[in-house]
Amino acid sequence: MHPGEAGAKLRLGDAQMMRSVVFLSDFGFRNEWVGVCHAVIDKVAPGCRVVDLSHGIPPLDVGAGALLLADSLPFIRHDAIALAVVDPSVGRDRDIAVEADDGRLFVGPDNGLLSQAWGVAGGVKSAVSITSSSVLFEPVSASFHARDVLAPAAAHLALGESLADLGPEIAPDSLAELHLSEPLVEPERITCEVVDLNRFGNVQLNVRSSHLVAAGLDRVERIRVETLSGRAVAKAVTTYADLATGEWGLMVDPRGWLSVICGNPDNAAQLLGVAGGEMAWLSADRGQDA
Repeated sequence: MHPGEAGAKLRLGDAQMMRSVVFLSDFGFRNEWVGVCHAVIDKVAPGCRVVDLSHGIPPLDVGAGALLLADSLPFIRHDAIALAVVDPSVGRDRDIAVEADDGRLFVGPDNGLLSQAWGVAGGVKSAVSITSSSVLFEPVSASFHARDVLAPAAAHLALGESLADLGPEIAPDSLAELHLSEPLVEPERITCEVVDLNRFGNVQLNVRSSHLVAAGLDRVERIRVETLSGRAVAKAVTTYADLATGEWGLMVDPRGWLSVICGNPDNAAQLLGVAGGEMAWLSADRGQDA
């Protein structure tokens, strides 16, 4: 019997009182990784609801995962356990559970993945290193801590156990933090970065509406978009339907970031030749050839 299983059986009647787990990763769905983490949570905490936030984070892209979790926090129940796993250094990073100042609980690797979200939640109130033998699925696989450490820890928290039950306390100021880059805003010009690409080829930039206003680009009809591999001239739009095939647009997406889009069925990312993390430049277009 794995640790926590007996305790879970005693709580079957309390399933309706159990906290849910919101799960984010870069695992995709080709292998068993997402499913087996679900199975582990179900084994420890039968009846626990697991909400799959996303498993399409670009492989090993800690920044994209951190940003998605933080942007999604307003739509996640306050009492849910946020389980996030994007870990290029699995086996070397500490596995942690964090309580934020507002009471939210986060479980994941200590590589900065959780830091943007706990920042939104007011900062770190307390944190522990997940090492308790009563929580771990042993022997712990060196390359699959999501299954053997993080998923069971999230399940124990969903059952109502405390951070102290997971392992020893660690100093909040020892936790890894991820600082995302800010765009360089100049008059009628913004130097920025590609944050993410979605499955439709939309290019998400680390630019907010406030940056456009600060640069004065909210007052121009056409904005030149340049990357290392391509360029286009776009107009501000509010929905995909505002563009015909072959037209380019700039739209504030549902997460509040500026995205470069094309009229269907064109793919902006392919036409610009960009990938996540690459540079981009926005500037006022004054009638130059695109």
